[in-house]
Amino acid sequence: MKLKSLLLLIASASTIYASSVTVKNAYVRATPPSLPNSAAFMELHNSSDKDISVTSASSDASKVAELHTHDMKDGVMMMYQVPKIDIKANSSTTLKPGGFHVMLLGLKTKPLKEEMNVEINLHLSNGQTLKVFAPVKKVMAGMKMGHGMNKKSSGMSCGAGKCGSK
Repeated sequence: MKLKSLLLLIASASTIYASSVTVKNAYVRATPPSLPNSAAFMELHNSSDKDISVTSASSDASKVAELHTHDMKDGVMMMYQVPKIDIKANSSTTLKPGGFHVMLLGLKTKPLKEEMNVEINLHLSNGQTLKVFAPVKKVMAGMKMGHGMNKKSSGMSCGAGKCGSK
């Protein structure tokens, strides 16, 4: 009986702690049939008094899900994997085109079309996992990163879990 009570208490505490991070406005970028990758964007809000990080992601929609961001280096926009995405205490972090996002590599269903939904699991530094159900949306020109990019080559290469310059 005591063990049952203890397990119930632990389960309740972890549910309360996990609910301190909420997700709003999640979506995944629609893809043409030949594109093997996509990206997920959303707003993350941490209502707790402690910093929490997204430490990894997973999805049944892709072989691999990675945390990524972009930076301008030598006039070229570079995309690369990051180890975590921080959500400061009592604050929000936005995953958006041209910034932090969840990269879905090796899509299992191609193409991703509007009216589909993608389930993404966000693994947090507090040990919890958030399930996100993101609708697929058509996004014109994806990230609108035309300024500063070399017209000849995008300067970006992605695959096998590595992204960066060619």
